[in-house]
Amino acid sequence: MALKDTLLRIFTWWSGSTVSLEFYTKRRGSFVGEDELGNRYYRAQGPLIDASVGSERRWVIYNGYADASKVPPGWRGWLCHATDVPPSEETYVPREWQKPHEENLTGTVAAYRPRGSQLSYGQRPAATGDYVPWVPGE
Repeated sequence: MALKDTLLRIFTWWSGSTVSLEFYTKRRGSFVGEDELGNRYYRAQGPLIDASVGSERRWVIYNGYADASKVPPGWRGWLCHATDVPPSEETYVPREWQKPHEENLTGTVAAYRPRGSQLSYGQRPAATGDYVPWVPGE
């Protein structure tokens, strides 16, 4: 492993798990399951932080770039302590209104840019005339 990769694993969290997270996971974490995107989920008992969720800590190690939108709804509910049983221990069927994962495209060329946006092509729509600017002294 190159020095650059080692430093990135020590100081950055967005491109994978850090060294301290891997150490904590190996020492205290127990593997719960893996989703269809390759994210791995863990849990461990720790000191009581919040009485509403108990002493169990739950976390995810992302497969690749850390993007919270890559967590499927069933696993999201388990991570947030909304459900006690992880999707790997039950037959989870998504609701019909739950959409499959779609990558967050903000900041990319494929991001949504409405007509007239500074980053889009085309003319900006004309003002509708319902705006009256404030003038001091009036």
